[in-house]
Amino acid sequence: MDGRCHIRIARPSRDLAAAERFWSAGLGLSVVWRSEGGTAPGHHDLLMLGWPEADWHLEFVYEPAGPVEPRPTEEDLLVIYVGGPVPDDLVVRLEEHGGKRVDSPNPYWNEWGVTIEDPDGYRLVLCRRGWSNR
Repeated sequence: MDGRCHIRIARPSRDLAAAERFWSAGLGLSVVWRSEGGTAPGHHDLLMLGWPEADWHLEFVYEPAGPVEPRPTEEDLLVIYVGGPVPDDLVVRLEEHGGKRVDSPNPYWNEWGVTIEDPDGYRLVLCRRGWSNR
């Protein structure tokens, strides 16, 4: 393994259509995969979203026969380092597609970014700083 391994971040969702609106129409991720598992126990509906050039993607799961309630905390964050000002129109678009701008309990994220809750309560931080692992 190395730093180029692909990462999948999987989360339960109450509503895959709402998740898709926020993450795809709001943030701009593309649908990587979608499937319907049916209503039998243990079968689930699946939505995967990501950017084609990224080494990660998000997976949202909904099991009609036994839904799992998302339980994010205010510290469960997906941080995207945008390397410059967070575009106001992006924040507005995220809000128009089901997001809610919130303050972070960590003052660092309030100073350096914008925090938006998705329809399931998971937090996305758009950080205006850049990232370097050097």
